Amino acid sequence: MTNILKLGRLKKRSEFLYVREGRYRAIGGVVIQMRGHPDSLGTIRVGYTATKKMGNAVQRNRAKRRLRTCAQSLLPQYGLAGHDYVFIARDGTNKRPYDQLLDDVKKALLTLSK
Repeated sequence: MTNILKLGRLKKRSEFLYVREGRYRAIGGVVIQMRGHPDSLGTIRVGYTATKKMGNAVQRNRAKRRLRTCAQSLLPQYGLAGHDYVFIARDGTNKRPYDQLLDDVKKALLTLSK
């Protein structure tokens, strides 16, 4: 049974910079940053980013789509309410098999929730 939860979104640069000051975990094809946010009222907000070092816009967007799918399936279960998350794509995000990418995200979320 999958837990369907609408995740909030981080849209402004200032929100991404706020999360950057929190904790992070880098595993395999993803870096996840996390920081508690008192104004989020018990919801989980998430943002996605990929640097130009990854490649052209097609590659960056593909990586963000893959991370978005992982986040939607795992954050409701393993994320902490009242926290903001930023998923950062790495060079290996697109090449990594989807099962391994899911495993990377799950491990990172479990580590951050301790």
